[in-house]
Order: sequence, then structure tokens, then C-alpha cells
Amino acid sequence: MTASRAAFVYVASLSLLWALIPTLFFPNPPLDVVEGYAWGRELALGYTKHPPMQAWLLELTYRITGGGTFGGYWLSQMSIALGYWCIWHLAKRLRLTSWQAFWSIVLTSATFYFTLPAPEFNPNILQIPVWAGMILVFHRALERGQLLDWLLLGAIAAFGLYTKYFVALLIGAIGLYTLVRPDARRHLLTPGPWITAATCVALLVPHILWLVETDFLTFKYAASRSRSAVSWLEHVTNPVNFLGAQIANHAGLFITLISGFGIAGIKVLYTKLRAQDAGETAKREAFFLIWFAALPLCVVLLLSAVTGGEFEHMWGTPLFVLSGIVAVRFLKLPDNWAHPRGALIAAIVIQAIFLGVISGQALLEPLWKTKHTRMHYPGHDIALMLSSKWREEMGTDLPYVAGDMWSAANVALHAGERPSMFYQHDRALSPWINLDDVQRKGVMLVWRGDRATLPEELAKYYPDIDRDGTQTFPAFVYGSIPPIQVNWAIIPPGEVAEKPIR
Repeated sequence: MTASRAAFVYVASLSLLWALIPTLFFPNPPLDVVEGYAWGRELALGYTKHPPMQAWLLELTYRITGGGTFGGYWLSQMSIALGYWCIWHLAKRLRLTSWQAFWSIVLTSATFYFTLPAPEFNPNILQIPVWAGMILVFHRALERGQLLDWLLLGAIAAFGLYTKYFVALLIGAIGLYTLVRPDARRHLLTPGPWITAATCVALLVPHILWLVETDFLTFKYAASRSRSAVSWLEHVTNPVNFLGAQIANHAGLFITLISGFGIAGIKVLYTKLRAQDAGETAKREAFFLIWFAALPLCVVLLLSAVTGGEFEHMWGTPLFVLSGIVAVRFLKLPDNWAHPRGALIAAIVIQAIFLGVISGQALLEPLWKTKHTRMHYPGHDIALMLSSKWREEMGTDLPYVAGDMWSAANVALHAGERPSMFYQHDRALSPWINLDDVQRKGVMLVWRGDRATLPEELAKYYPDIDRDGTQTFPAFVYGSIPPIQVNWAIIPPGEVAEKPIR
């Protein structure tokens, strides 16, 4: 089998398995997917937490599948597979052989971010092809200098910023590389980099206008969720914790490497690496690889150290799209491996273990879980019941549902008429909501738990209203997960509160 065919078989097999298992066995989509579907219904230029691209793509799958809620699993695998494709071509551009490109994919696939988190299609997963694609196209633009490459780089950068602002870190790394390296700096005297910048900015104009119109909602939301350092020690512990988590997330890659080397191979590795000489071209390619593999991570660690801020571990997802290439390039793989077959077996076993984990979560977790889980939340049954209650009371389709993100988003996703999610009944958090239309049609308030009164977020709009009804749903057909109690209150047309009551 050729290396290209082996890579295709490996990636296709993984992608199908990682998409099919959650499609067949997950009772309810994960949190970020449910949120994305609820937002995507509005087709807005931005949403409470993120730019709009993830939600747009989920909405596209919803419409293509006729209301299916499994599109997120396939979008995740399409994103990861596209990332692998970019890794393959980047490895070849960095003058690695086809089999080295294959092993770059295998080693990358063994890292944690490409396994267990994959079913939850969110901006982190969608950044994988963006980062890998931008690095690939930038390398090609530097080497070929064609305007089409620079134009494509600007378009991918804009797509990335429509996905998550974290992509600005890679854009900065590309810009700094262009200034630092003489072979890249010469392009500043050509139209290429300026076309990249102009294309990116032009495509971002609609979203920038939306940000201004909504008083920079996504930034304000991020600021509200951030936590300042409470002691000087957190300026040390937070970056160390982030770095430690990223190292741990490479455990699968390390296991695959060790399986390929064997104990004897590890002992003589240092001698083999010292014996290798590199020419100027190889040194230039090595610098390029190290720059984009290390600089963004170093910037994150520095920011965490300076501010004391705690970065979510999952934000590291796109930072390591080059991990496999780095290992292959600097460890001279697979030539220095004594047991390449053992490495492949290790990578396959790692995938099998994690596929078994998600299958167990879906099918066996209810046997021992005693807490509510989002995967086993009966979102479809709850949404149908609430939609029916509204129709019985008002004689119309449910137009709007207000409440916390999880309660309201599940109704917005699963109810057949797809009501708009009025997040926390707060117009500032839901700028797509037309209050005049809500006043004309009414809104249903939804919350979970054993309480007859509204939660604080809704009570400030309706302090004198209690629930109109409550119903309990089993979390799963078997097992020990406790049932879910859902409450609702119907606010008819003309009685909708437009501001909090002080």
C-alpha cells in the first residue's frame, strides 16, 4: 500500500467511526452543539459567546438533514479530516517523504484533542483546519509568491476570525514571522501580504459592524466570565497548569513514539540524532516549523503569567496541529524506529480505547451515574411537551422560549416549530430578538429543578409570577440517573416585560 492510500484509509476509517458512533448512540447532543443549533436558527452575524461560523454550519446541516440533530458529529470529523489533509500537504512541502507525512497524521491523531472531545463540534474543533490551512497556505505563499495564495490566506484568516477570535494569535505569529525572517520580509515589497490583509478586513466588515451595534457583546461576555488572579501565586500556577495539561494531552503521542522506538531504540536515539547534518534549506524549514509550533503556545503562557488569567485547557486544541510533523521531522521517523508496526498498533489501540469510552458514556454511563448528564438529557421529549402545552393554551406554535442556555436551547432545537431562544430573557444577550414581535406573540419561560418560583434571572422581569406547570422526565430508559423536573410559565401576548422590574 502506498503512503497516500494508507493515509486515506486511516483517516477515512477514523472519521467514519468517530461520526457514526455518536450519531447512533448519543441520546442528546453535547452542550456546545445544542447552543450552536439554537443560535444558528437566527442566522445572525454574531452570538452571545462566539462569532457565528460554528452556528451557521450547524444550521446548514439542520436544513440539509431535514431537522436532524446529528450534523455536528459529521462536521467535527470533516473539520478534523480537513486538518489531516492540510498536515499531509504541509509535511510534503517541508520536504518530508510521503511515509513521513503519513506518520505525521498518525501521531497527531493520537493526541487527546483529536479523540475524546471530537463529537462536540465547537469553535475549538473548527479551528483545527483553519490553523493547519493557514500555516500551509502561508508556506506556499512564501515559496511561490502567487497572489492567489495570499488571497486565500486572507480568506482563511477571516473564516477563522468568524470562528473564534483566538485565531488572531496565529495571524500575529504569521505577521511577526514575515517581519523577522529575511526570506519572508522581501514579500512586503510585493502586493501579496497587503492583499491578504485587505481580503481579511473586507470579509470581516459585516461582523465588525455587528460588534459595534451590539456594544461588543462577545467581548463583554468573555470579560464577564473571566476571573482575575486572587494572588501572585496564580501568575505562576495558571500557566504551569495550562502547560501541564497540554503535555498530558500528548500522552497518546508519547505512547505511540515509545512503542515505535522500544527501550533499546530510546537508548541510542540521542546518538542517531547527533549524527544528522542539515543544510540551509532544512534549517529554514526547521525554523518555520518550530516558530508555528512553539510561538503561539509561548504567547499564551506569557499572557497567563503576566495577567494571572486562567486559560481553558481546551483552548489549546488548535495550538498542536503541528505536533505530529514536529515529532517526525526532529526524531527522524520512521527511520529511527525499531518497531514501526508497534507504533501503528499503539495508535490504533488508543483510538479504539477512546471510541470505547464514548460508546460507554452513551450506553453504560446511566448504570452508575447518579447526576444529570447532558448526553442523557431528554431534550426531545421535553421540547415536544412544552410545545404542546403552549399550543393547548395559546392555540399557536411556540414562538419564543426564555431561560438558561441549556433549558431554552434544547427547546429551540427539538421543538418542531423551532422557537427562537430568548437567552435569560435579556435583550442585550439576545440581540437577534425583536421585542415588538415577542410582545405580539408571547413567550414561554422554562427552568429546571424543584422550585415553583422563577429563577433569579427571570424573576427580575416577572417578580409576581409562579410556574404554570411542572413535569418530570426520566433521564434514560434504564439506570440510576435521577429524573429531570421541568417547569414553565406562559407569558401571553401584550404582557411581556421589556425591562427588569427593580
